Amino acid sequence: MSNKLINTSEIGLNVNRRSSCHFTIMIFFWFMMANFMNLSSLNAQTFDDSKPASTNVPGAEYPKIDSQSRVIFRFKAPEAQKVQIDLGKKYDMVKNTDGFWEVTTDPIVVGFHYYSVIVDGYFAVDPSSQTFYGMSRNASGIEIPEKGVGYYLPKDVPHGQIRRMNYYSNITKTWRVAYIYTPAGYDAKTKEKYPVLYLYHGGGEDETGWPNQGKTDFIMDNLIAEGKAKQMLIVMDKGYATKPGEVTGTGQGRTPSTTLEEVVIDELIPLIDSNFRTFSDRKNRAMAGLSMGGGITMRITMNNLDKFAYIGGFSGGSRINAGEEINTMYKGVMADPKVFNEKVKVLFFSTGSVEGPRVKESSEKFKIAGINNIYYESPGTAHEWLTWRRSLHEFAPLLFK
Repeated sequence: MSNKLINTSEIGLNVNRRSSCHFTIMIFFWFMMANFMNLSSLNAQTFDDSKPASTNVPGAEYPKIDSQSRVIFRFKAPEAQKVQIDLGKKYDMVKNTDGFWEVTTDPIVVGFHYYSVIVDGYFAVDPSSQTFYGMSRNASGIEIPEKGVGYYLPKDVPHGQIRRMNYYSNITKTWRVAYIYTPAGYDAKTKEKYPVLYLYHGGGEDETGWPNQGKTDFIMDNLIAEGKAKQMLIVMDKGYATKPGEVTGTGQGRTPSTTLEEVVIDELIPLIDSNFRTFSDRKNRAMAGLSMGGGITMRITMNNLDKFAYIGGFSGGSRINAGEEINTMYKGVMADPKVFNEKVKVLFFSTGSVEGPRVKESSEKFKIAGINNIYYESPGTAHEWLTWRRSLHEFAPLLFK
């Protein structure tokens, strides 16, 4: 047996040190857990800030858009082997245990975009989304909110109406549809007449493009309420017309024939003037269009300057072909710039800044040739509806001054 004395004070000190160490470890552990919980909560909040898209069908929770403009898609296809979302690029979806496929996209550019769900190679519409006619077929569409911008959103202002008009064309031997925007108070002001803007869609789209994707009524309601644009009618007709037996290609994306010009000049304009209270002279008539519709606009108006005084081409209509002289274009209507400028009160060209320099270069060439024109560039947008909404918002206040 050892005769060494046990120092109880040392024992107590060691015990205290061990207790202190354990206490420190516990504090560190709880600190880490608290941070982990806060991080988890933050991640949950990031996910939870997503909201159903405004373009969803009533009651549909998905697709959802978060604060970073990412889209969260959820699609039920329990028997499918592969599902993708095609929105600018293709995103592979992941299947969960309930048979739902899910994916979160990269941040998407603000504005309206068509998209498709690809199920085992088949392009389908999303049943949770409204459908829009584009890409030469019905497609799903999604609106990515543009923060702080409301010129194309409904506001507490007097609202006009968009009316559907069916009419029979003796030229094409078919029934056609046109949509007509009438400003607030049109039905009450029975003695008032209005100027008219004819507005055309792009390739692969139809007469529903401007009323639906373009938000024409809200843009005009807001401009008129702010005193920035005159009250006017806007006629949105189909940009295709063919006579019986006439072949110009396949699908709604085909190149329009000159038959459309006949329909517009000989049938549509007289029909509008006889069924609505309009000023029927050229100084109260305008035409504009986007992309293909810009080409339609230039061709029809340049051939009929006795009927139009305002012309707009949004991402289209300004093309000057290689070797082409401006003074010989459209049968020489611009050969005398002074005469042309007196006739055409506004010649307007626009494009998205991402579309490239072609429209701007054409605008400058027209100016060098003495042809007055106004150029507008939509910042940060490509060949898309946000460019064309902005273009209408800039063009409409220039009309009928």
